[in-house]
Amino acid sequence: MTTALVTGATSGIGAAFARALARRGWDLVLVARDEERLEAEARAHRAAGRRVEVLRADLADRADVDRVAARLEDADRPVDLLVNNAGFSVREPLTGRDVAAHDRAFEVMVRAVLVLSGAAGRAMRARGRGRIVNVGSTAGRMTMGGYSAIKAWVTVFTEGLSNELAGTGVTAMVLEPGWVRTEFHERAGISASSMPSALWLDADALVESALKDLSRGVVVSTPSLRYKALMLVVRHGPRGGVRRVSRALSSRRRASLSP
Repeated sequence: MTTALVTGATSGIGAAFARALARRGWDLVLVARDEERLEAEARAHRAAGRRVEVLRADLADRADVDRVAARLEDADRPVDLLVNNAGFSVREPLTGRDVAAHDRAFEVMVRAVLVLSGAAGRAMRARGRGRIVNVGSTAGRMTMGGYSAIKAWVTVFTEGLSNELAGTGVTAMVLEPGWVRTEFHERAGISASSMPSALWLDADALVESALKDLSRGVVVSTPSLRYKALMLVVRHGPRGGVRRVSRALSSRRRASLSP
C-alpha cells in the first residue's frame, strides 16, 4: 500500500489532496492542529475504506515538528508522498515593531518545510523512491510583503531539493497556486469579491492538475492556463511593473479586509 502524509490536512488544499489521494487508493497520515477536525476527516476517509492515521501537531512548535519528522523517517511505516501544505496569510507590515506573526510564519512555512522535507528526503532516498510536494504560491513571484517572501523561499528551496535528489528515485515539486476558494482567504478576512472572479480556482481541480504534474516529474507546478500565462509575464516582465501590480493588489486586499 502507498501512504501519503499531508500537513494542514483539515481544510483547503490539504483536504483536497487527502480526498484526491484517497480516491486513488492511498492510505493517509493527516497532520493538523485541530484534533476534532482531524478525527472528522479521518472518519470520512475510513468510511470509504482507507486506512487513516491522525497526528495532531502545531508546526510552529518545534517539538511537534520533530514528532512529524520522526513519523516520516519511521522505516517500519514508510511514507511515499509528503505534502507540505500547512500555512496562513501574513498581514503584518514589514516595518512593524511586533514581529511575532512573522516569526510564526517562518516556523510553519519555512523551518517546518525544511525539516519535514529533509526527513522525508532522507527516508525516501534510502528506499530509492518517494515524492515531496511543497505548497508555495504565485504570491512568491510577486512583492506583496512577508508572505510573498516566504513563498519565494519555498519555490527556490524546492528547486534546490529537486537538484539534490536527482537520480535517487525521489522527486520534489513546488505547487504554486493562485487564489483558491478555501478557508485560507476567509481566515485572512479577504473577501472573494476583492479579486476578479476569473482569478479564483477550485481546490479539487487544482489538486488534480498538481497530481498530473507530479506524475510527469514537473518541478514547478502552476495550475490553470490563466495562471501559467500570468506567471510567464511576471517572470519575464520588468520588475518595476511587478512591483506596481503588487502595490495595487495589496491596496485592493487591504481595502477588503474585515474590520
